[in-house]
Amino acid sequence: MTGRKRPPASEPADRRVADRSPTTVRARGLLPSLSPAERRVAQVVIDEAATAAHLTISDLAERAGSSETTVIRFCRAMGFGGYSELRLTLAAEAGRAADSAGADEAIGSDISETDDLSQVVKKIAFADARAVEDTAMQIDIAVLEQVVDLVAGARRVDIYGVGASGFVAQDFQQKLHRVGRIAYAWSDLHLALTSAALLDERDVAFGISHTGTTVDTIEAFTEAGRHGARMVALTNFPKSPIARVADHVLTTAARETTFRSGAMSSRLAQLTVIDCVFVGVAQRTYSETRMALDVTREAVSGRRVPTDRRPA
Repeated sequence: MTGRKRPPASEPADRRVADRSPTTVRARGLLPSLSPAERRVAQVVIDEAATAAHLTISDLAERAGSSETTVIRFCRAMGFGGYSELRLTLAAEAGRAADSAGADEAIGSDISETDDLSQVVKKIAFADARAVEDTAMQIDIAVLEQVVDLVAGARRVDIYGVGASGFVAQDFQQKLHRVGRIAYAWSDLHLALTSAALLDERDVAFGISHTGTTVDTIEAFTEAGRHGARMVALTNFPKSPIARVADHVLTTAARETTFRSGAMSSRLAQLTVIDCVFVGVAQRTYSETRMALDVTREAVSGRRVPTDRRPA
C-alpha cells in the first residue's frame, strides 16, 4: 500500500501563454510563490494592467521599485518568452476589456468606509461574479478530465478542508453521495488522518485550501498520498505547498477584498470547480446517476409541504 512513486504535480500556472485566463488573474495566483521584488512587479501589472502595457521595461522596473532583471524573471515565471510578449498580451487584453472598462472601474474598486450599502452590494456582487467567471476561464480542461476520470473510477473519495473550504468539502461529499459514490468530508485533523491511513491506490484524496497553506489539510492530504491514494488539490495558488505535493491541481481565481468578503468569492469559485468535477463524473456514469437521483429524490419527497397546503 505504501511507497508508490508519485508523478510530478501538475502546475497549470506554468503553461505557456496559451492559457486563456487573463494575465492579471495568473499573476495574482503566482503572488505567494514570487520573491518580494518580483511580487512588486506583479502588483503593478495587477493594479495597472492597461498602463503597464505601454511602459518600457525600465519604466515598469522603476514603478515597481525593482530592476529590469527582476522584470524578466517575473515574465519567465508567468510563462512569457520576454518582456515584449508580456506587453503585447497586456495590450490585447486591455483592448478586449475596453467596452466594459467604465463599469468595471466604478464597481470593481475595493470597499471603503464611505461606501453606502448600495455600493457595498454592487461591489460584492461584482467580486463574486468575477471570481466565478475568471475561475471558469482558467480551468485546465485536460487536468479536469483526468480528475473526473479518477473520481468516477475511485472506490472511495476522501475530501479534506477546514474553515470556509470545509463547507465546500461537505458540499462535494453531499453531491457524490447523492449519486451513489462513496465519499467522506473531513475537517477534524484526527479524523482526517485516521481515515487517510486506510486509503490505497484505489482511492482519491481531494484537498481543498484557498491559500494552499492550511497545515491540517496538507497533513491529511499527504498522509493519504503516503498510502497510495491519488491526490487532487483545489487551490487559488498553483505553486502553493498543497499544490506541490498533489498529483493533479485544479485552481480557482478569486481575489481578496476588504473585510474578507473575498472569503465568499473564494467559496463560490471553489464550488464552481466542484460542480464541474461532479457534473463530469455524472456524465461518465449517466445511467447510474439518473437512477440514484430518482431514488434519492423519491426518498425525500414526503418531507415537503404538499402544493395544495402551501400559503397563497
